[in-house]
Amino acid sequence: MVKKKVPDWLNSSLWSTAPPPEDDRLHRHSPKPIAATTVEPALPLIDAIHSFSNSNRNSSDDENGGSAQTQLLTELSKKVINMREIRRIASQGIPDGGGVRSTVWKLLLGYLPPDRSLWSSELAKKRSQYKHFKDELLMNPSEITRRLEKSAICDPDESKSESSGLLSRSEIPQGEHPLSLGKSSIWNQFFQDTEIIEQIDRDVKRTHPDLHFFCGDSSFAKSNQEALKNILIVFAKLNPGIRYVQGMNEILAPLYYVFRNDPDEEYAASAEADTFFCFVELLSGFRDHFCQQLDNSVVGIRSTITKLSQLLKEHDEELWRHLEVTTKVNPQFYAFRWITLLLTQEFNFADSLHIWDTLLSDPEGPQSQKKKKSDNILTLQETLLRVCCAMLILIRRRLLAGDFTSILKLLQNYPPTNISHLLYVANKLRTPSSC
Repeated sequence: MVKKKVPDWLNSSLWSTAPPPEDDRLHRHSPKPIAATTVEPALPLIDAIHSFSNSNRNSSDDENGGSAQTQLLTELSKKVINMREIRRIASQGIPDGGGVRSTVWKLLLGYLPPDRSLWSSELAKKRSQYKHFKDELLMNPSEITRRLEKSAICDPDESKSESSGLLSRSEIPQGEHPLSLGKSSIWNQFFQDTEIIEQIDRDVKRTHPDLHFFCGDSSFAKSNQEALKNILIVFAKLNPGIRYVQGMNEILAPLYYVFRNDPDEEYAASAEADTFFCFVELLSGFRDHFCQQLDNSVVGIRSTITKLSQLLKEHDEELWRHLEVTTKVNPQFYAFRWITLLLTQEFNFADSLHIWDTLLSDPEGPQSQKKKKSDNILTLQETLLRVCCAMLILIRRRLLAGDFTSILKLLQNYPPTNISHLLYVANKLRTPSSC
């Protein structure tokens, strides 16, 4: 059998720069500044758009199509935003600052409509809806019972209530008694939810322990933890088929971090509500990966991992054969986490945001939702699988030289890499290998 030759572009000297010396897990999860493009003092997006619209655009950037920041502000200043252009620009990485990433992600996830005139009404409606969810779903049953007692006491026809101020045992409906085991009992449901809520609380406290934004004794960190917890509890109660699965907190964290750091105070204050709906939208394409009953189905996680294996075989059969035939490294040993957590654990936080810019902005990404669901799930996976495949190809020499143990250790602790190069290689994998 003829071994497929590795494409010349992969070995280009352009990408031969050495990676950072640190290969420490803690450092890889520490916040690193994104040095690409920074915006001057963080203006809210609306102010930045207004400033941009009134400024002289004859800069040297415009001669070459403009910087990503300039191009995005140009598109975001339009009355009706061209989503194709937004995707094209954002796929190369979105600069930090000015709330640009926050707004672009909301557009890419379909939370904001392309028509800017609709933003205020849509946001007000969604934020009000989330408040209703919280009021309805996060209320302790004792509070519900207390309100029922209060209404009963206030009823002039209830002489017993007027005299004692308490409901007699016969007056407490079965479904509202703390010892009720009925399916409709609010107390029975509360005790069933307690285990999940405790798991959510433990996982939220473990989310990015190296980032002060999420962890620490400050009131700011605690309020952020509380927001993550609220979102996950509301999601679990609204989605009884899935509820909460460990790892959802890791997918939620980047969304909330980006939205909460929006320099627009109104947007930052509403980050919890905005994050909830974007989280639901993002997870809609991957939720089957969290459903154990679907693990062996065509939409389950094992099927997705098989697609990654096939993609690697198509583009680098020598590496595929070494991993799966010679050393017998099952892709599930490393790809399960890569795929289910959308690569949030394999790179430092700043690099993860850059990767998500590309994942969310893919033309076949989360907002290609006009297709039937089965087709949509397949398209949602394509970019992610290409990035995972590129991760393997980029370290092929080390993998080919390794045995089972060394390979597994390397793949479960992926080395620091040039993220731009990684995404460049992933993009090259769009077309079938001609080698």
